[in-house]
Amino acid sequence: MRLKETAGWNQTGQDWERLLELEPDGCFGLEQDGVLAAAATAVTYGEDLAWIGMVLTLPEFRGRGFARRLMERVVAFADSRGVRAIGLDATDMGIVLYRQFGFEGAGTVERWERPRSAGAVEGGDVGPWDPAVDLDRAAFGTGRDRLLASLARWEAASIPGLGYGMGRPGSKAAYFGPCVTRSAGAGDRLLRWFLARHPNEPVYWDILQGNREAAWLASQYGFRPVRQLTRMFRGSPIQGDESLVFAIAGLEYG
Repeated sequence: MRLKETAGWNQTGQDWERLLELEPDGCFGLEQDGVLAAAATAVTYGEDLAWIGMVLTLPEFRGRGFARRLMERVVAFADSRGVRAIGLDATDMGIVLYRQFGFEGAGTVERWERPRSAGAVEGGDVGPWDPAVDLDRAAFGTGRDRLLASLARWEAASIPGLGYGMGRPGSKAAYFGPCVTRSAGAGDRLLRWFLARHPNEPVYWDILQGNREAAWLASQYGFRPVRQLTRMFRGSPIQGDESLVFAIAGLEYG
C-alpha cells in the first residue's frame, strides 16, 4: 500500500489481494534493506494476452534499475505462458523503459474524475449481473471470465441483451468499470445506477480514446479528464471493439 500511496494511485488492499488471487506466480516484488522497494504484476487471459500493471518503485529507491529488473521478470513470466501479446497502460514516466522492452503505443486511456460536489443522480433501470460472455469477448478481444467473476463480488448490474456495468471502492475515489454495452443509452442507465449508489463521493472512470460516446456521457455527468496514459503492446494486439467498451476494468487489468 505504501508503494501505491507514494504514486497517488487509487488501489485498495483488496485490489492487491485480487491480483495475487488471479495470478500468484505473476506478481513480483523487490526488497531492499527489508523494505518492499518495488513491484510489478501480470494477469494472463489464456494464451491471447498478458497484462502488466502495478509497476511501482518507492521514491527513495528510484534510479537504481529496480523497475527494469522487475520488468525483465514479469515479461519473462508472460513469455513462459506462451501468450501472443503483452499489454500495459503506461504513464509518461514509464514509456521510455517499456519501449526498450519492445512495447509500442496503440492508443490512449483517459482518466475522468467526478468530484464529490457534482450532485446526486437518480438511478438507472438495471437488473442483476449477467456475465454476457460473448459480448464481453467481442469488446475486450479475448475471454476474461475469472477477472469478471472476481470483480462481480463488489458491485455489478446488467441490462438484458445490452450489456453490464461494475464498480468497486478505491482509496481515493469510487471506481466505475468495467462497463461493456451495445449503446450509449444503456451506458447512461448503467452509469446512473452506479452514481446513485455513490452520492457525495468522488468517482474515477477510465475511458478508451476510441469510445467518444463514453467521453460525451462523462462530460454530461460532471466528469472531467484529469490524466492520460498510453496503451502499449508487445506482440500483436488483441482485436477488441472499443465502441463497446464504455469503461475499462482498470489500468492493472486492461
